Amino acid sequence: MSFLISDAWAQAGGGAGSGLFSMLPLVGIFVLFYFLLIRPQQKRAKQHKEMVAATKKGDEVVTNGGLLGKVTGVDDNFVSLEIARDLTVRVQRQSISQVMPKGTY
Repeated sequence: MSFLISDAWAQAGGGAGSGLFSMLPLVGIFVLFYFLLIRPQQKRAKQHKEMVAATKKGDEVVTNGGLLGKVTGVDDNFVSLEIARDLTVRVQRQSISQVMPKGTY
């Protein structure tokens, strides 16, 4: 019956070296995720934070909700937007998605 099933023999030596090689794909996947997903997201968040901090009176901005308006007042946490003549809305600074070129509004 031993000709149908081969005997299992323990492999001698080489146990420590194969452990490092088995970790290599896992480390490679982590490095790939860092450079393709994590790092660009951190860069985008940093750019958005700088843009929000640089927002000043007179800028024309678009909010996350799609409102287009001109900044009429800047506070620590809120920004006043004029979205129509004599219509001012207060929104959080973090809700500003982008600054538009002058003349868009």
